[in-house]
Amino acid sequence: MAQKITKGIKALLEEANAAVRTLSVDEAKALAGREDVQFVDLRDPRELEREGRMSGAFHCPRGMLEFWIDPESPYAKPQFQQDKTYVFFCAGGWRSALAARAAQEMGLTPVAHIEGGFGAWKKSGGAFDPPQAKDPPQAKNEEKS
Repeated sequence: MAQKITKGIKALLEEANAAVRTLSVDEAKALAGREDVQFVDLRDPRELEREGRMSGAFHCPRGMLEFWIDPESPYAKPQFQQDKTYVFFCAGGWRSALAARAAQEMGLTPVAHIEGGFGAWKKSGGAFDPPQAKDPPQAKNEEKS
């Protein structure tokens, strides 16, 4: 029997974007480097390796967000226990909209997310650290020095 999805991603994103502040890239750039603002990169580690990182952002994989925010969780991170504005971003702005809403619903405030995500940030010339070049794999028979 096929599943009947009663609320799709479009509706979820509309609700999230209506509930949380969405920053343009220019607005986000104006906040970069401020001590009272914490940028949170929700992208997968493979995305960071492939695309680079926003300078100064804290990396929190989307799947760990709620666990890292909750101070009662055994996984709680100190980055989320501070009196700061939290600006979430992902690759294109969808995951960050949902994450910012979840964080806000948990009581983390103020929160926002970047429209267009890291892709829009890079395209507009936002500061970022490029991907690190990987060392080529060594042959199995090659001795390591």
